[in-house]
Amino acid sequence: MADTVPDAAATHVLGIDSGGSGVRVGVARADAYGGSAAENGPPPPLSWSSPLLMWSSPLLTWSSPPLTWSSSTPAVVGDRGIDAEDLLARVLPAARELLREAGARRLGAVCVGAAGMATLGDDLRTRLPDALADALGVRRLALAADAVTAYAGALGQRPGAVVAAGTGLIALGAVPEGVTEGSGGAGGLSGAGGLSGADDASRTGGVPGTGGAPGTSGASGTGGVPGTRGASGTSGASGTGGVPGTRGASGTGSAPGTSGASGTGGASGTDAADPGGDTRWAATGWRRADGWGHLLGDCGGGAWIGRAGLEAAMRAYDGRDGGSKPLLARLEAVFGPATGLPGKLYPRPDRPAVLASFAPEVGRCAAEDPIAAAILRTAARHVAEAAEAVCPRLVSSEVALTGGLFRMGAPLLTPVREELAARLPGTRVTEAAGDPLDGALCVAAALAADELRLPRDPALLSVV
Repeated sequence: MADTVPDAAATHVLGIDSGGSGVRVGVARADAYGGSAAENGPPPPLSWSSPLLMWSSPLLTWSSPPLTWSSSTPAVVGDRGIDAEDLLARVLPAARELLREAGARRLGAVCVGAAGMATLGDDLRTRLPDALADALGVRRLALAADAVTAYAGALGQRPGAVVAAGTGLIALGAVPEGVTEGSGGAGGLSGAGGLSGADDASRTGGVPGTGGAPGTSGASGTGGVPGTRGASGTSGASGTGGVPGTRGASGTGSAPGTSGASGTGGASGTDAADPGGDTRWAATGWRRADGWGHLLGDCGGGAWIGRAGLEAAMRAYDGRDGGSKPLLARLEAVFGPATGLPGKLYPRPDRPAVLASFAPEVGRCAAEDPIAAAILRTAARHVAEAAEAVCPRLVSSEVALTGGLFRMGAPLLTPVREELAARLPGTRVTEAAGDPLDGALCVAAALAADELRLPRDPALLSVV
């Protein structure tokens, strides 16, 4: 940047959000982040400790609103994963224009949040540091999974869990650095930091009446309608990464029943074991549940709900138990004759999005149709299970819900809150304060101020 003043204090930060629905860029003042969160006791819902940030629940209002740019075209994915050259070609012109409009004199830090960063981010990690330094003169860069920026947008740097649900579903929990007993109102780890009563993250399989055949250990996240004789009770892992009945942590990439590496299912740092021997939570670290895609998991997400609703509609068409005539009527209104649905659905490369497009129809039918209501109750249980699997047992922990699926409103939110109250009694449930782009900007601002306390992790959050 020609107008950069190298020796001056940072004036602005840059956030980039790359996901399945497109790419967004934002520029915010560097002083919009005021420092450590969750000090002197638990903060009020939807608030940070900074006097420079003002919130208007449930929407986030900055002291000086960020300038943003967006494109509905997702970043290109090639042989090396997310294509850095393509992403840079699109975001750099937008970033330069936003920085000019903002009157930025010095860019303090950049945070790039991307869907697939953990598995598809090699090209970004290799090329972005030098490219952004050369183009924008910035030397501080955070590369984050989109789940991390969703977490930061929802809870900032406070401990807790965030469930992000749209087409898919993923839950991420965190204990930020510096959160210890007596710090931030945490009061220490409940039960010495263990997950009370939870032996593993794979507790969705084989429960009678949840879509799998009674007594099986099947994947109940395959869309079966509660109370039906759906064939979704086949043996297999239950969408959360561990084999049912084991003590394996989800998403570890290691053998079921073993402790995962930090940021890929296990927490980094020194283990804090409970009397039952659960060592998955540590002093600081991340924990993930689900997010395995619509074939292996994403239980309770939009595609899961939509698929379950379409199955119930097809059951009604066939005259099988568990069918829903209201959902069949909505299927035909949206897609045409029921017999034509397979030909329209199976060839589509965007099948998860097509399935998710039917989720709102399930919500609309829930008030009058017990089958639709049962689908949403089961989805709510999956949401709560994911949150329970990752939420640290701290007095100050919160659970935030973010993503377009929760705009369905009461038909889904009411059973979700009931399930969360049963599984995480005493844990506050809040709406997300901001979205992943807000989270990327907040991470960048904290990094510029040397106050980034979210746990570093090679797959989830790295600073270069």
